[in-house]
Amino acid sequence: MEVILLERISKLGQMGETVKVRDGFARNYLLPLGKALRANAANKARFESERATLEARNLERKSEAQKVADVLDGKSFIVVRSAGETGQLYGSVAARDVVEVLAAEGFNIGRNQVHLNTPIKAIGLHKVELQLHAEVEIHVELNVARSAEEAERQAKGEELTSVDAIYGVDEDALRPEDFFDPEADGLDEDEA
Repeated sequence: MEVILLERISKLGQMGETVKVRDGFARNYLLPLGKALRANAANKARFESERATLEARNLERKSEAQKVADVLDGKSFIVVRSAGETGQLYGSVAARDVVEVLAAEGFNIGRNQVHLNTPIKAIGLHKVELQLHAEVEIHVELNVARSAEEAERQAKGEELTSVDAIYGVDEDALRPEDFFDPEADGLDEDEA
């Protein structure tokens, strides 16, 4: 199906271009959301008459997105989650969690604007791409940790997936004698 794009769509085309897309993509996404019109003579004439209005609206949206991007770009946010000793999260951090963290800081970002290829499943520092507008793309950093204290340590560059980092115990210095009494015969006095 051929459609006329009413706004820039990444990997597809610029506003005003006539592009050929799959029928389902046009029917289920582009047409219902008002991002495109079917390519026919009447719609081409309609687009040309509304072109100035559409370009002005697009420029306004872009400037609003750019204002938010200037504030957000490069910022770091702390996400506290439960995790095992190896740093593996018991759950995961998905796009909706990123939206909630940003909303708590006062930023209104939609879930479809968060581009996370796979959910975050381990503690650490993770870069997340936010596409605020078709032409405005930024990255924020998520500091996923077990606690706010660990997040601070992690932000300084410390690795928190070892027992030493978590509990303050040096794994290499541990000896069996620390846990077992070599003189014990295995029986308690009550059992003897």
